[in-house]
Amino acid sequence: MRIADRTEFASKAPPLTCPPETTVFEAVTQMAEKNFGSIFITDAQDHVLGVMTERDIFRRVIGEGRDPKTTPVSEVMTSDVRMASKDDEILPWLQMMSNERFRRLPIVDENKKLVSVMSQGDFVAYTWPQMLTQLGQMAQATLAPAFNPIAIILGGLTYAIIIVIVVLYFARG
Repeated sequence: MRIADRTEFASKAPPLTCPPETTVFEAVTQMAEKNFGSIFITDAQDHVLGVMTERDIFRRVIGEGRDPKTTPVSEVMTSDVRMASKDDEILPWLQMMSNERFRRLPIVDENKKLVSVMSQGDFVAYTWPQMLTQLGQMAQATLAPAFNPIAIILGGLTYAIIIVIVVLYFARG
């Protein structure tokens, strides 16, 4: 499934952005008002320059004793930001986000302009039904017809345990 095929892609609120000279205090105020955990730093053409997350604020502002009212976001943002296209497949990005431990994926158009931000949560909601379908198909293909209900129940329980482990893993953050 492509990113653009997700219901969340079309229904998401516009990404929270600011220019690089914005102070951390101003950016955090916007984040708090809109209840966002991150803000994307963009240039005048809406090209992504970086992202400032709550973790960046803790580590690079509070942890380093910087003044949020005078520190520009450009000094504390994460500048090596992965970006996807709306036509990219979801599963490779979900794997990359998990392996590289980032939770927010900016989606850019063909001109590299920021159009949306998808989170791991947006993608994980997709994987549940897909995995259940795959488990059912595998059970039907490999087990005798009399055992299909049992295999499906066992597969569902296994999947539920895996999901709980994944959710707990990401909740630790």
